[in-house]
Amino acid sequence: MMTKERERAVTMDETEQRWIADALERLSHSAFRAKFTLSERDRAYARDKGRDAIADHARDLLRKRVGDAEPRNDGRQTPWRGHPVFTAQHATATCCRGCIAKWHGIPKGRPLTDDEVARLADLVMAWIDRDLAAHPDDELRLF
Repeated sequence: MMTKERERAVTMDETEQRWIADALERLSHSAFRAKFTLSERDRAYARDKGRDAIADHARDLLRKRVGDAEPRNDGRQTPWRGHPVFTAQHATATCCRGCIAKWHGIPKGRPLTDDEVARLADLVMAWIDRDLAAHPDDELRLF
């Protein structure tokens, strides 16, 4: 049986894949955004929990922290570390409504739709997937 996240990944169309690739390319040209990388601890956590669980966390954290029209403490609500999704949010400019508006064209002042949350979560997960793939030997250094 497929999970929701797995179904979405399987059915993600070429337009969505292109949007993610384009967004990651644009973000890579920002010195600020490009400097982010997961800590070994966050990579271990992501690998231990598995992709589906981290994707669930991404959707939940995005919905709770930046999903409202006017999130509490907007601009300061996403911690810099402590969970792989937090680091990925800063790397993908999904950390606050200002960054989301600037980088992804989703205006402030209205709640994010379920589709927007899903799309931003897919972007966060693509960034996490890239980071994990770029550091495959972390698992060997943990013990």
